[in-house]
Amino acid sequence: MPLWDGRFSQSPAEQILKLSESISYDRRLYPYDIEGSLAHAKMLARQAIIPKEDARKIAAGLKQVKKELDSGKFVFKTELEDIHMNIEARLTELIGPAGARLHTGRSRNDQIATDERLYLRQQDDEVCDAIRKLQYALWKLAADNETVILPGFTHLQHAQPVLFAHHLLAYMEMLNRDIERLADCRHRINRLPLGAGALAGSTLPLDREFVAKELGFEEVLKNSMDAVADRDVSIEFLSALAIVAMHLSRLAEDIAIWFSQEFAFVEIGDAFTTGSSLMPQKKNPDIAELTRGKTGRVYGALVGLLTTLKGLPLTYNRDLQEDKEGLFDAIDTIKLVLSTVSAMLATVKPNAERMLEAASDPALMATDLAEALVRQGVPFREAHHQVGRFVGACARKGITLAQADLAFMKESIPTATPEFLKIFDPKHSVSARDIIGGTAPAQVHAQLLKWSKQFGVTMPLSTKKSKNRT
Repeated sequence: MPLWDGRFSQSPAEQILKLSESISYDRRLYPYDIEGSLAHAKMLARQAIIPKEDARKIAAGLKQVKKELDSGKFVFKTELEDIHMNIEARLTELIGPAGARLHTGRSRNDQIATDERLYLRQQDDEVCDAIRKLQYALWKLAADNETVILPGFTHLQHAQPVLFAHHLLAYMEMLNRDIERLADCRHRINRLPLGAGALAGSTLPLDREFVAKELGFEEVLKNSMDAVADRDVSIEFLSALAIVAMHLSRLAEDIAIWFSQEFAFVEIGDAFTTGSSLMPQKKNPDIAELTRGKTGRVYGALVGLLTTLKGLPLTYNRDLQEDKEGLFDAIDTIKLVLSTVSAMLATVKPNAERMLEAASDPALMATDLAEALVRQGVPFREAHHQVGRFVGACARKGITLAQADLAFMKESIPTATPEFLKIFDPKHSVSARDIIGGTAPAQVHAQLLKWSKQFGVTMPLSTKKSKNRT
């Protein structure tokens, strides 16, 4: 029989046990459940709510239960529904009647809310650490190929030359904001629900601030109904993970495109690619593709939890049991993808010559030509029109912009000078963009140096020399 069977004259139907159990997945919360129970028992004794000797027995018994759980010897019982009841039942088996005092002044409602916050706090830290490792992998790839040039894209069309390192550092910035979001979320996670009881608090003289201090929480939640009813911190955490997943998916898309035979911008190590069951020649970027695919899984967890909560009246409803599986899966997914992508990036080798060849199309320097006119005093819209006219004229003649002579250029750009003919050089183009946030080598090196200090490593690294250097 369940531990709550006093009110009932019949055992639950078998179907009810199958539908209502959560021990099959919430067992991963056991370290946090025990941690919270130890602090709760210590507080109960301190407040003279239970005898100190019983609190001592409870603490010793909980530590024994944890050893059994850590070793894998603990026997979970589905009929006990969840991790709380499984631990409490085993504790009572070990220490006798004193174990029945542990649940004094608390409900499973505030207990699970506390367990989840303790769990999320640790997961927040671990995800941030995994993101930093990915940042390091990106930085290392950028630093080792600091001056390699490739075409940047808009609308997946060649747009302007940029440094490969500049492109990678864009993801560094995105991931850094992800860490900031997670760090900010952690403050809201780190508030104690325990002591809220089922919904209204307790008539017993509980010291919630003491428990909060014992468990390392920044403060206690101020409203008992809010403490047990909401899961907004789980939603916020999933939202942050969804943004991380989106950034990973975009990085994976870039890598998949660069790896394609049409682009051939990068090579990926064999350990992080797969073959075809039919076509012997294939080498597929499956890690990048799976990273894209896993994003939908994380989004699904977020949307699922939002949907679960949207119609719930205050306070606790059993629907809230459905907050865990998607959350656990999203966390596991993100951590796996982060570690795998980090390892894959260590095997990525840019094809510097191929990148430079693609970036050397003179059309990519059309904006440079327009800005040269702006420096002459021509309004940008007029400069844009003149350069557009020149591009069209070259296309009709079947030549590149760099193949035009000065006389032909002057037909479209009357104030063109011989210096304009030297603009069509991707190395000159990237070097000219020497403003904060620009792709100029000086700017990119400064950013690499900034990141190297954060990682505690020295610049420059012993880089792989490339023929494609600015």
